[in-house]
Amino acid sequence: MARIGIKILNEDQDKWVFLVEVEDKGTKTEHKVTVNREFYESLSKGACSPEEFVNKSFEFLLERESKESILREFNISKISYYFPEYIREITKLIS
Repeated sequence: MARIGIKILNEDQDKWVFLVEVEDKGTKTEHKVTVNREFYESLSKGACSPEEFVNKSFEFLLERESKESILREFNISKISYYFPEYIREITKLIS
């Protein structure tokens, strides 16, 4: 199982920017992830922290692709462009 580490790089009134490190089988990847507050709040409804939201989103991604296939920099809302089931599944994972 991959280890997911999350560090906040920046926060303002509209968004958070996180550095996500995924370590598995002796290798590590780093990803810069932006989370818009409006997107986070509409899906989480306060059920989890922004960090937990990012963690669960990466768990979702890692069930579907390798850590090396995950984009190095992206807005978390874009996951649903590649995986249409993301919105439905993430709301289950965080509730």
